[in-house]
Amino acid sequence: MKIYLSSDMEGTAGVVEWEQCRPTGPDYPYYRDLLQREVNAAIEGALAAGVSEFLVNDSHGRMANLRPDELAGSARYLSGRHKPLYMMQGLDPSFDAVFFVSYHGSMAGCPATLSHTYNPQAIAEVRLGGVVAGESAINALVALGHGVPVVLITGDRTTARELQPFCPGARAAVVKESISRFAADSLHPRQARDLIREQARLAVQALAEPGSPARRLPAIELPATLTVRFRNPDLAEMATWIAGVERGGVGAERDDPLLVRLTDDDPIRLYRRFVTVVMLTRGIAE
Repeated sequence: MKIYLSSDMEGTAGVVEWEQCRPTGPDYPYYRDLLQREVNAAIEGALAAGVSEFLVNDSHGRMANLRPDELAGSARYLSGRHKPLYMMQGLDPSFDAVFFVSYHGSMAGCPATLSHTYNPQAIAEVRLGGVVAGESAINALVALGHGVPVVLITGDRTTARELQPFCPGARAAVVKESISRFAADSLHPRQARDLIREQARLAVQALAEPGSPARRLPAIELPATLTVRFRNPDLAEMATWIAGVERGGVGAERDDPLLVRLTDDDPIRLYRRFVTVVMLTRGIAE
């Protein structure tokens, strides 16, 4: 069996500040190590269930946070910026399942520690099919396009709850309870890793069960619509420079100057268009 693992960082047990997950922060090396251990715990759980091949896509910040020689399971390591499929680069139909490790909630899902959706300076909220969508749900578009189920997510409870409407068969390792956007009650790191290891093992085992919910693809109806709310109208106007991006929301929100919508019957094409919007507005917002 073959597992694709996309790792963020804000969802790691103990992480509550931006400086803890930025290379410029004095404590970043310590929290980077905690992330590495949580990624390895997910791999170790899958190994115990019979998985033999892994690809880890480093998806946080500049996407070069992990130590390749310390990855468990002889995992391949995909790192670096400007990846066409961003947090889902490298996924293809040859994989049996997707893991989301150390993910976080969206701004609309507060309280969630360090909540945001791709670019907190530009994007206030994203909805997929009218439902609030964090990065996990948006990334699930690529899993759907390749016909691969999402079976595990780790992070806080809000993060797990946000994925549930889109991937109801996914198991969750809740390693912290968010108190506010900058406070959380985290499990001890060893307990967090034990929980991730066990949930990963159970997630993979469920794939072998006929009719298991874990085998189902993301529950996203096609054609799918992403509705993006920006922090100011200029950013929304700029997004419409991209072909296939229309001004306004759906229904009563059609004239909202902060909203744009993207619709496509190809989930991967929809995701790539959204990532293009993110990259265009990121440079201006910063």
